[in-house]
Amino acid sequence: MNSALSNEKDMKRTEIVLHSKFQIASVDPRIFGGFLEHMGRAIYQGVYDPESPHADADGCRSDVLDALRRLDMTSMRYPGGNFVSGYHWQDGIGAREKRPTVRELAWRSVETNQFGTDEYIHLCRKMGWMPMLTVNLGTGTPEEARNWVEYCNCPTGTRYADMRDSNGSRQPHAVKLWCLGNEMDGPWQIGHVPADQYAIRARQTGEMMKKVDASIELVAGGSCGINLKTYMDWDQEVLAQLGDLADYISLHRFVDNLNDDTPDYLAVTSAIDAQIEEMDAACRCAQARHRSAKRAYLCFDEWNVWYKNHETDGQGKVAPHLLEEVYNLEDALVVAGFLHSFVRHADVVKIANIAQIVNVLAPIHTRGDDMLIQSIFYPFEMFSKRRNGAALRLTVDGPSYEGATNGCVHYIDASAILDGNRLHVFLTNRAMDENAEVCVTIADKTVVSCESAEILTGPDAKAVNSPEDGETIAAKPFEAIDMKDGQAHCKIPALSFVAMTLNLG
Repeated sequence: MNSALSNEKDMKRTEIVLHSKFQIASVDPRIFGGFLEHMGRAIYQGVYDPESPHADADGCRSDVLDALRRLDMTSMRYPGGNFVSGYHWQDGIGAREKRPTVRELAWRSVETNQFGTDEYIHLCRKMGWMPMLTVNLGTGTPEEARNWVEYCNCPTGTRYADMRDSNGSRQPHAVKLWCLGNEMDGPWQIGHVPADQYAIRARQTGEMMKKVDASIELVAGGSCGINLKTYMDWDQEVLAQLGDLADYISLHRFVDNLNDDTPDYLAVTSAIDAQIEEMDAACRCAQARHRSAKRAYLCFDEWNVWYKNHETDGQGKVAPHLLEEVYNLEDALVVAGFLHSFVRHADVVKIANIAQIVNVLAPIHTRGDDMLIQSIFYPFEMFSKRRNGAALRLTVDGPSYEGATNGCVHYIDASAILDGNRLHVFLTNRAMDENAEVCVTIADKTVVSCESAEILTGPDAKAVNSPEDGETIAAKPFEAIDMKDGQAHCKIPALSFVAMTLNLG
């Protein structure tokens, strides 16, 4: 048995206790968003591949879109990412044969600009995604960003709105969410500047953008890594200078298991919780300093597992193979952990975007005409189909363990959403080789029946899906749930994630 586990072979029962009145906040559906960047094969050979036999009338891969529909994503961030700091949006509009092919510096690739603003908006409409555009604050100007807002959001009668009309879209695209640059605190970023200079750029840009369309919401660029020396100092400076102009502040997090310590890796949820709470504290502090009725909320617009593939040099190619991570069972359980944390912090986390959606750090891979669904696809799908309602505070009373770097956590990681007389409960058993008996009690109601339940598990922590072996890691019906004395009782296998919908009386 792994040394991080309890010395007791049979794990003691875990009690999950809730109350319908102890609500955190309504779960914002935008936390189930995605991210589509001009990087590697995310767009070309990913969502957009006119040469594929799967291509629809718009050149998009129908098999990929069908899989993405299962995830029911909401906000879709575009076009980057690091890519955006060298991107000029007018390169990607108008007749395709007239669009320039350019050398792209962030990923050292060649960009054909065959997919741009209008194609992205059309894809969003087709998929039911809320557009979320990121403006270039690396090599771009405030005026360029202002012009993009006019192109997307204004009625015809002025230069850039008429340009949109001439490109086939008379009605405005109505883009509500706009990000003020990407990871400008990172030394790797094109146009990187200190916090005070970024804040000046962001304020100048944001003010011009809102003068074009006062209804848009702006996401300020926050700290993109907890290990940067500027962590929290950057955020406090930016929030202090932007004040009420910032509707949200971004935060990013990619986690890894470089030490090959599965128990500690699965305990990373405690660090994710801490990052959210630290950023929330910065927002509340800024609100108090400004003596404002408005506060910035959190936009977790890049998050995922990333550590196995670090190929970021496109070597001057179009759609090179970059960051094509292969995900296993433990990675899927960590993705479930991110979503647990977002639900538990529904009062402050309002937007989140898994990075990314196809081929690059993605739940879906294409290989020629074939497509593979990876392990991390399933926890997202299991949560997403049960996302409506208000997050509930819960207590977890059960055995725990100490992660080597991430501290003490319960073996059972949990979150819950109340949707009328339906209770959605999400449970992860982080134990390496012990089943976990769990009892779910909602103090002021009775659990009557189980409407549906699924489980995600596999033969071992490193198991993966592959073209050769198929979907070894996939969600399956979970029937080991009993109703007794108005409670739900279940036994969850080691290294498993369970999502259930309970009917209440």
